[in-house]
Amino acid sequence: MTFSPLISRHACTRSTIAVRTRAAALLLLLLGVAAPGPAAPARRAVTGLSPLERKLATSVDRNVPESLALLQRAVDINSGTLNLTGVSATAKLFQPEFERIGFRTRWVDGTAWGRAGHLIAEHGKRGPKVVLVGHLDTVFEADSPFQRFQRLDDSTATGPGVTDMKGGDVIILLALRALKDEGALDGLRITVVLMGDEEKSGAPFNLARADLRLAAQGATAAIGFEDGDGDPRHVVVARRGASGWQLRVRGTAAHSSQVFSDGVGIGAIYEAARLLTEFRDSLSFEPYLTFNPGLIVGGTAISHDPTSARGTAFGKSNVVAESTLVTGDLRTLTLEQRDRAQATMLRIVAAHSPRTSATLTFEDGYPPLAPTDGNRALLDMVDQASRDLGLGALEAVDPARAGAADVSVIGDLVPRIIDAMGLKGSGGHTVLETARLNTLGWQAKRTAVLLHRLSRSPATR
Repeated sequence: MTFSPLISRHACTRSTIAVRTRAAALLLLLLGVAAPGPAAPARRAVTGLSPLERKLATSVDRNVPESLALLQRAVDINSGTLNLTGVSATAKLFQPEFERIGFRTRWVDGTAWGRAGHLIAEHGKRGPKVVLVGHLDTVFEADSPFQRFQRLDDSTATGPGVTDMKGGDVIILLALRALKDEGALDGLRITVVLMGDEEKSGAPFNLARADLRLAAQGATAAIGFEDGDGDPRHVVVARRGASGWQLRVRGTAAHSSQVFSDGVGIGAIYEAARLLTEFRDSLSFEPYLTFNPGLIVGGTAISHDPTSARGTAFGKSNVVAESTLVTGDLRTLTLEQRDRAQATMLRIVAAHSPRTSATLTFEDGYPPLAPTDGNRALLDMVDQASRDLGLGALEAVDPARAGAADVSVIGDLVPRIIDAMGLKGSGGHTVLETARLNTLGWQAKRTAVLLHRLSRSPATR
């Protein structure tokens, strides 16, 4: 998909704003993206379910209490990404649950990429292959004050990772158990991959994601169980990717009285500021493209520790700065958009000012999950399942509100992908992380019916 400059973030005339606003709205419509809506789905009569699908829904309801107890046990295990023991313990909690419903499980040791590892569970030898993606780790490390599951009332609970995304892992099990109980699991080949380092990926990144990509080989569909934007009416069909960049600028050191002269030039700090302004002026008009300088150090002498994301600088006000370093991120909706943005930034840096030099390097992380017809088709299927269950319509969330996630890593391998099928709530990545517990059953029912229909759909064979 090719993107054109539609929305300016700078001042412009009212007529221009109106035109660009209509154009942006049209783009969202073409992507099938909905504006934020009510937090809860409208209940509708169950009309389109087969007898077996009604049994799947009943099975989910029957097993919700046990699943909530499992969720509490999982949340009470600290599994911050760097707590390797805790991540492994979380895997050991889930492993026998998968084995109980007939899955073969294995633990992939993550020593080679500096993390705990991944849990993989597989079932079936015939039918379409579907990959279900979750993760075991959270952002809350062992020294965090936020450590325990706590029920707030009958419908809400708080705890580290309750929505992001131990609730999603429990939903996977709850849906699969319903399929197993009703004899509907054998029509699919299912691979579940619970990553151990989604919140802070190991390095090298390609090695850390090799098993996920291997699991995706030959899959006709993939479903991610992140919480998305927390709205139970929303599903992710497109995610922006995230990559890093580093700008290094050198200037000519001299007494400040000579700044701007032909022999000295503007120095490293002025030049870095000029280049950042050029980035903004050249690229900030494009929808879904963002680029943010998150750290800058400049002066006569500088240092930077990328591990701790800290920098130091020494300089005096009467000395033209010799060195400047800027680090930032770049987020795009497609690989083509990323490549164009990087090419533009490199072109700008190449035209540096006299008496200065500059280099720009990129470190690609999560790729984007581009909006595709296949992703939209899978959304249509789960939307129909939700309607038939009486849980209302599902819509695509605005990609600007969907960060990077592991399903993006397999976007080039799997023709149909959706995400945000996990437990819904609010306050993710903060000590206010709170789950809406009734969405556990909603999401498991939607998933179970969707998986059953995938097993019978000619399009996925």
